[in-house]
Amino acid sequence: MALYMIGDVQGCDEPLGRLLDTIGFSPSRDTLFFLGDLVNRGPASLAVLERLMALGSSAQALLGNHDLHLLAVAQGVKRPHRNDTVDGILSSPRREALLDWIRQRPMALRAGGWLMVHAGVLPAWDVAQTLGLAGEVERALRGEHWQVFLQHLYGNRPDRWDDDLQGFDRLRVIVNALTRLRFCNADGVMEFDTKDSAAAAPPGFMPWFEVPGRRTAGTPVAFGHWSTLGESGRDDALALDSGCVWGGCLTAARIGERPGEVERMAVRCTQAQKPGAA
Repeated sequence: MALYMIGDVQGCDEPLGRLLDTIGFSPSRDTLFFLGDLVNRGPASLAVLERLMALGSSAQALLGNHDLHLLAVAQGVKRPHRNDTVDGILSSPRREALLDWIRQRPMALRAGGWLMVHAGVLPAWDVAQTLGLAGEVERALRGEHWQVFLQHLYGNRPDRWDDDLQGFDRLRVIVNALTRLRFCNADGVMEFDTKDSAAAAPPGFMPWFEVPGRRTAGTPVAFGHWSTLGESGRDDALALDSGCVWGGCLTAARIGERPGEVERMAVRCTQAQKPGAA
């Protein structure tokens, strides 16, 4: 049995098919862990969802910011972006089943010795707290009043974690960290405007995985979301968004037997969006 982590697909189904052929994926033997942003900006979001749903338990998928955006657009909470490519899902006869499948996905996972998130982990959180807080959001998305939760999902405040946070403020911070985080400061204050490489960190800020005293340091963390990052330069922070939708690659990492060990495999992608459209 092999375990593979796969970066942001973003509706690029044809490269995904080639990647699965490249790694010799067998749904009866192997498990895929997708790190979020399954849909949007690529040309075949509906096909990606149909493929993953058909794979059943052999395809585990996290929620990313684009997946949450799809739910918000579908519920009228957000207006579609001019570069969105989710109309095929929204007009599908299976629309409700597709959306229900998405909102049942987890916000964080731990498997094969790896903590998996879409974007990042705040420095104050350890592995157990990260998974527990992810579970709070998962329950809100799967609950009876999930549409109300979506109405309060968006915003940049609060911009830091506090154990005393409650209600929608608490859930918003968790979602922002797990699905949007790139840079924060030593106190865990999040910055959401900068989307460039780590070298472009605003004054006083740094990549979330470089914060001194980060409580998940030493635990291998795999994440997507940051296509301009490249390599993290750390053994315990594996960046797997290699910019497929921008004409980069779609990357899989096979989890090895030793802690933190991976084997990367990638396929080239045709550019579906111009940089700057994110």
